Amino acid sequence: MSDVRHVLVLPDRDTAQEVAVELADRFGVAEEPQLVRDALAGEDDAEDAQWLVVVEDADGRLDPSALDELAAEYEGWLEAP
Repeated sequence: MSDVRHVLVLPDRDTAQEVAVELADRFGVAEEPQLVRDALAGEDDAEDAQWLVVVEDADGRLDPSALDELAAEYEGWLEAP
């Protein structure tokens, strides 16, 4: 099975950090998720940046629908692969 990468899109950095902690607590994600700032196209204002939480799922054991539900709790979503 090939490596799977899940990308959760969240409204701000603090929320992204909370979700990263939740991933470890709820799903036992061992590898620290990567937080990435994603400035919206054409926006210069840092306040309009979304944050991505990138989760490597080498074993393909994470349930995308459960990840989407987690992101939704924080006003975010799971990016379609």
